[in-house]
Amino acid sequence: MPASDTLRRPVHTPVLWLFQLCLPLYVFWLAGCAIAPAPPPMTSTVPAQWQAALPAQATTAALAHKGSLGNLSSWWEQQNDPLLVELIMAAQTVNPSVASARSNIEQARASRVASGAATLPKLDAAASLSRSRPPPVNKTSPPLASTAQADLNASWELDLSGKLAASRDADQQRLEGSKAMWHSARVSVAAEVANQYYSLRACEKLREVARADAASRGETARLSALSTKAGFQAPASDALARASAADSHGNATAQQALCDLDIKALVALSGLDEAELREKLARAPADTAQEVMLPVASVPAEALAQRPDIFNAAREVDAASAEAGAARAQRYPRLTLSGSIATTKTLSRGAAQRFDSWTIGPLQLTVPLFDGGASKANVQAADARYANAVAQYRASVRQAVREVEEALVKLQSTAERSGDALTAAEGYRASFTGTQARYTAGLASLVELEDARRTLLAAQSTVVQLQRDRRSAWVALYRALGGGWTTDSLPPTATTDISFAVTR
Repeated sequence: MPASDTLRRPVHTPVLWLFQLCLPLYVFWLAGCAIAPAPPPMTSTVPAQWQAALPAQATTAALAHKGSLGNLSSWWEQQNDPLLVELIMAAQTVNPSVASARSNIEQARASRVASGAATLPKLDAAASLSRSRPPPVNKTSPPLASTAQADLNASWELDLSGKLAASRDADQQRLEGSKAMWHSARVSVAAEVANQYYSLRACEKLREVARADAASRGETARLSALSTKAGFQAPASDALARASAADSHGNATAQQALCDLDIKALVALSGLDEAELREKLARAPADTAQEVMLPVASVPAEALAQRPDIFNAAREVDAASAEAGAARAQRYPRLTLSGSIATTKTLSRGAAQRFDSWTIGPLQLTVPLFDGGASKANVQAADARYANAVAQYRASVRQAVREVEEALVKLQSTAERSGDALTAAEGYRASFTGTQARYTAGLASLVELEDARRTLLAAQSTVVQLQRDRRSAWVALYRALGGGWTTDSLPPTATTDISFAVTR
């Protein structure tokens, strides 16, 4: 098979000899221009221990468990509230943030495949068919000729500088980060649904308190009206009793409206029909949720390693570092090898001719000489993006420490206040019961009774609100600890370790 003229013709010139002599030296030099190893890691300061006290009876076991929520922690299932788990699972399927995170994974995976393919040889196929009549010779019209041609063209950029590999590594880091952020979106949705659900349950308790208070004040107003009509009580006392009953009835109506708003918020989060959700709420027990301890690592670095957002921030640092190396490699010469195989068949007057050819080359060397400073500007921009990624990573670590500390403080505060609130509510109830008995016997005024009633109502509301705040603090801690996510299922990386070291 005939080769191309480039390889077939023996050409001996000083330039060609010089090129053949310098090419091996250039290849070794270009390999030395590959992206340099990363400099020493830059660490982000993490406290040696939590400043806030850990929850009582909390363990340091792994947080992640696999239940019906997939990779989410089975902590929700341990709350003994099946409706809460059902609402969380429903919200996972309709929430746009989860769908967007899933889309980001697919996009990152496609980018990773594309960048990986850039390091491999490329092969294209081409085919053509033509029919023509050559120009006449000696006034004789030549016959029609049909020509068919098929080609296979190959090219390969030899990644001696590491530019293509760096781009591939950057996309790989972003793919791993996008997987973690998908779980982060699911954790956020679970926390949002749980907070709204607990808000509804607290609202229902306050509604019952308000209704009981309204019924009690209504009965007092009825008895006061009878007493005033019989002449045993002044009209002013009857007016006070009626005003108190009306005010309490208004509070009960307002509380019912707040509960309706909580239900509508749950409808929007879960995607369930409102009538269906109200039916589920009616069938479910009023409040069966139990307080289940969350395992909290005593070493902050271990706890923060469970946060998908920090993992993603570290992957962004690695990706920005790789892109900075790729930008530098763009300034190095590029070496490309090409080749092709072609076959041509011509048919004229029943006679067929076939020509096959192949080509290896050219081995093309492209040396950047002048681009107006574009490549230097690209390196500077890549370095700036790397610096920004490092700053964002450090900020993420500080924010994570803050969120865990705040959740621990709220848990400790609500635990210490709960006992006092229950004691106060029991005491005020006993006081109200005694005052009511004295009022019925004519030994206490209506003003004293109303004061005791308002105090009891405030104490009961405080108990319910503390329960709501404590559950909210547990949800906040669950979210701050990453919701059960771990890096076990992800490929380990050499640039970021448990001490939150950041390398470039």
